Amino acid sequence: MTIKMGRRALFAAVASMGLVGPAFADGHQVVDSIHFLIPGGAGGGWDGTARGTGEALTGAGLVGSASYENMSGGGGGKAIGYLIENAASNHGTLMVNSTPIVIRSLTGVFPQSFRDLTLVSGTIGDYAALVVSADSDIQDLNGLIDAFKADPGKVAVGGGSVPGGMDHLVAAMVMQAAGADPVAMKYVPYDGGGATMAGLLSGEVQAVSTGFSEAVELAKAGEVRIIGVTADERVSAYADAPTMVEQGNDTTFVNWRGFFAAPGLPDDKLAMYQDAIAKMYDTPEWEEVRARNGWVNIHNPGDDFRSFLENQEQVIGDLMKKLGFL
Repeated sequence: MTIKMGRRALFAAVASMGLVGPAFADGHQVVDSIHFLIPGGAGGGWDGTARGTGEALTGAGLVGSASYENMSGGGGGKAIGYLIENAASNHGTLMVNSTPIVIRSLTGVFPQSFRDLTLVSGTIGDYAALVVSADSDIQDLNGLIDAFKADPGKVAVGGGSVPGGMDHLVAAMVMQAAGADPVAMKYVPYDGGGATMAGLLSGEVQAVSTGFSEAVELAKAGEVRIIGVTADERVSAYADAPTMVEQGNDTTFVNWRGFFAAPGLPDDKLAMYQDAIAKMYDTPEWEEVRARNGWVNIHNPGDDFRSFLENQEQVIGDLMKKLGFL
């Protein structure tokens, strides 16, 4: 199964902030400090996006300093609720999020939606990947699918999102494209990418559905084997990883990631945050972070971000109904 998204339709990340200084046209410091609110645990895609963005912004001198706060709970709902309920004191905070903010609103995991927040900017796209441990008997994507078809109860797939969430949805798409029953798949949720990989390496699950960027360093270290990536072509950050498509599975997907602020954020502060992010793309510090993670550059600030998210509600909602998640 293929979800086609144009580059303007993928996003991700910038971050939470504190004091804001004057913006400079020559690319010097735009914001004094940023506080990044991360709705999941350490080692996940949100965590990597926030910290990588903060690294690039501070390294390039666009932001004076960055701090980070992981706030897990409720499939990301705890952080969203916190940002909304404490809006007046959180105008210096940017929260990272991605496709799950749409999915979890559709499924009712939490009552809020992106409409309850200030939309700052979509920044990157991250491909999804299926991963097995390096010593697994499963050598490739078709080996996983064959094992699942032979005995679905013996093949558990882990992910860093709630049941029916992004990681679950991607694995289900792959199974459906292979002619297997996605509803029969045993999915085990973990709190973030770090816990998910720990579950894989301990043998609790036989495979993991995760973001490509979360798996790259472990694959390079020889701890895991990436058996399929949802890109059209192999990704240069780790070209040893085969795509789903080249293995005969018509599944392509890019998970956008982006940044949100508290409701009621003053327009001048929003403009400064968006300016810092826009300038970031032209810096070598950002290119180093982007290339290291295999991210796709997607920059959609403000109203463009809103239009994309509204379209996502329709596309993802239709897909989830087809797969039986709604």
